Amino acid sequence: MKNAAIPIQSLIYEIRGQKVMLDSDLAELYGVKAKRLNERVKRNIKRFPVDFMFQLTEDECKILRSQIATSKQGHGGRRYAPYVFTEQGVSMLSTVLNSDLAIEINISIMRAFVQLRHYAFSQSGTNEQISELRKLLMLYIEKNDKRVNEIIIALNNLIKQPKETRKIGFNP
Repeated sequence: MKNAAIPIQSLIYEIRGQKVMLDSDLAELYGVKAKRLNERVKRNIKRFPVDFMFQLTEDECKILRSQIATSKQGHGGRRYAPYVFTEQGVSMLSTVLNSDLAIEINISIMRAFVQLRHYAFSQSGTNEQISELRKLLMLYIEKNDKRVNEIIIALNNLIKQPKETRKIGFNP
């Protein structure tokens, strides 16, 4: 596994307001070729609705390439835009990749997504700043452009925090 030294968090990108992982990065982690991973996914496409997996547009590919500063492909590059998998899509991959390595990697990836979520919610002052930005954008929308509504929806999603879960068992 080539990426053993690379933290999984560094392989998680934000695209269309969602945290996702590239098919090629996942394939490398699982020790298979991206083409084979995508073949298995396509054979089980009912398990991967659009909120679990989607294909990048040409513009998204360009932006992503500039973020990671390499195409990660040898010589000719890819012939198609990469697929990306959300946290739920990565979880679903474990149902189509039935190896011990796939199970181990999936557990690590799920933990990385959880760590990113905990980090995002642990930042103090973030909700207040997002709320203030939301108010300013609302004023802007009323006077100018309706396209900013998508930004407000994304900011609202950032503010929403998961419900606290009750701990089960004995408290020391």
